[in-house]
Amino acid sequence: MSGWTRWVPGIETLRHYESDWLRNDVFAGLVLATMLVPVGIAYAVASGLPGIHGLYATIVALLAYAVFGPSRIIVLGPDSALAAVILGVIAPLSGGDPVRAAMLAAMMALVSGAVLIVAGIARLGFVTELLSKPIRYGYMNGIALTVLISQLPRLLGFSIESEGPLRGLWAITIGISGGKMNWAAFTIGLGTLMVILLLKDSKRLPGILIAVVAATLVVALFDLGSGHGVEVLGPLPQGLPAFSIPRIGYSDLIPVLTGGCAIALVSFADTSVLSRTYAARFGDKVDPNQEMVGLGAANLATGLFQGFPISSSSSRTPIAEAAGARTQLASIVGALVIAFLLLFAPNLLQHLPHAALAAVVISAAISLIEISDLKRIYRIQRWEFWLTVLCFVGVTVLGPIPGIGLAIAVAIAEFLWDGWRPHSAILGRAHGVKGYHDITRYPDARLIPGLVLFRWDAPLFFANAEFFKERILAAVATSPTPVRWLVVAAEPVTSVDVTACDTVAELNEALRARGIELCFAELKDPVKDKLKRFGLYAQVGEAHFFPTIGSAVSSYLDTNNVAWRDWEDEVEVGRNIG
Repeated sequence: MSGWTRWVPGIETLRHYESDWLRNDVFAGLVLATMLVPVGIAYAVASGLPGIHGLYATIVALLAYAVFGPSRIIVLGPDSALAAVILGVIAPLSGGDPVRAAMLAAMMALVSGAVLIVAGIARLGFVTELLSKPIRYGYMNGIALTVLISQLPRLLGFSIESEGPLRGLWAITIGISGGKMNWAAFTIGLGTLMVILLLKDSKRLPGILIAVVAATLVVALFDLGSGHGVEVLGPLPQGLPAFSIPRIGYSDLIPVLTGGCAIALVSFADTSVLSRTYAARFGDKVDPNQEMVGLGAANLATGLFQGFPISSSSSRTPIAEAAGARTQLASIVGALVIAFLLLFAPNLLQHLPHAALAAVVISAAISLIEISDLKRIYRIQRWEFWLTVLCFVGVTVLGPIPGIGLAIAVAIAEFLWDGWRPHSAILGRAHGVKGYHDITRYPDARLIPGLVLFRWDAPLFFANAEFFKERILAAVATSPTPVRWLVVAAEPVTSVDVTACDTVAELNEALRARGIELCFAELKDPVKDKLKRFGLYAQVGEAHFFPTIGSAVSSYLDTNNVAWRDWEDEVEVGRNIG
C-alpha cells in the first residue's frame, strides 16, 4: 500500500474486495447490530450521557474506522474502560445538564481524535509501550472497580451524588440503609446480569441481547415503569446524528484537554493490543501509526456528530469474528442497521430499564478485572506486582484522570530507574564455560592478574554516567591485584550522550593518573562513531578499542607479559583466549 491510499485503507480494501466475502460480512453486521444497540446505550448512560449519544457514537465511529482503520475486523464504539474517565470529567462540569454534558463529551472526543491523528502522522505509535503490563493491569482493575461502583446504584434502583469510588460506596451504603432500594429494579438488574454472565462464553446465544430484550419485555408487560418506579430509557429521538461543533467555556478547557489526552493514550493502548492480536491470527500486518490515525479519525468524527470518545471493543470484535466477518463492511452493515432503527423505530426501546443497562456495564467491568496473571506476576516479580497495586489504588482513590497520570509517572520512573541504576558485573574465567562471566554468578571464576573486565548492561547517558564512574572505581579498588588495565565489556551499551562522554573522559584521566589503561571491547560501531564526534575516541586512543573481549585479554597478556593459565588442565598460554 503506497501513496495517499495508505491513509485510507478502506479504499484499498474496497478495490480488492471479493464477492464471496459479501454474504459473510452482511450476516456478521446483522448479528453485530444486536449487540451494538444495547451496549452503546448502556455505555452512554454509564458515561453520564443520554443513551441516544451512545448510538450516535457507534454509527459514526464504525463508518469512520471502516475508511481510515487498517484492521480487518476490529469493532469500534463506546467502551466501558472509557466510561469512568468521561464521567469523571463531565459530571462535575455539567451540573446535571444533559446538553452541556453532551457538549463536553463531544469536545473530549475531538481532543482525543486530534491527539491520535497528530501522533499517528508523527509516527509516535510506540508511546503506548510506556504502559507496561503490570501498570495496565493496575489501571484497568481500578477502572473496573470505579465503573462497577458507579453502576451499583442504578442496579439497585436509586441514584446518588458523590465523587470517587470510596465516597460512592459510602453513599450506596447510606442509600440501602435508608430504604431507597427499588426491589423491582434490583430484581430485573440482577436477573439481567446473571443471564449475561451465564451466556458470556456461548458462541451461539447472544447473552446481552437475550437479557436486555427479556428485561424490556418484563417492564413493558407488567407496567413496571410507571407502576413500580422502575426507571426506563424512554423514547429515543428520531433521526440520524447531525453535524455539530461542540462549544465549551474556557473554565472547562483544562479538564477536557486532560481527559481527552488520557483517553487517547488508553484507547490506543487497548486498540493496539487488540489489533496486533487479530493481525497475527489472520496473518496480516498492521501499522500501529495508521491504527492511531484510524482511531483518531473515528473519535474526531464522533465529536463532530453528537457522539463521545470511543475505543476498540474486546467483546464486540470476537462477535464479528465468530459471525464470519471478513472486512470492515460488517461494521458498516451494523451501523446502517442502527441508523434504520433510529429512523423508523425509535420507540422500540422505550421500556428498556436502566437497571438492565447497569447490568450490561457491570458485566463489562467484571471482564476487565485481571486476577490470574497478577498471581503469576506476584510469584516471579514482586516489585512489579506492587506497581500494579499502586496504580490500582491511584485510580480508585484519586480518580481515573489522576490515576492515568500516576500510571504514566510510574512507568517513566520504572524506565528511568532501570537505566539510572543498571546492572554491572566484574567478569572472570569460569572453569569449563566458554567466555567470561559474572563472578557473582560464578564465585569460583578466576581473575586475570592486573586486569579488570567490567561489563555495563545499559546505555550510557547523563542519568547513570556518575554511577558508571563509581562502579568502575569500586571495581579497581576491590581488585585482589594491582590493576594495569580496565576493559569495559561494552556490547550492551547501545547509546552514549555528551554528559556521559565527558564523565568517561574524566574517568580516563583519573585512571591514567593511577597508571591504569582504560579500554573498551565489543563497542558497537554507531556508538563508536559518536565517541569519534565527541573526541573521546581519540582521547582514549584507537589502540584501546577491541572487537572482542578475547582480543582485549590477548593484547593485555602480550603487552604486560602476564603468565596466565586459560584452563586448569591446559598448558600456560598467553593468547587465543576464547
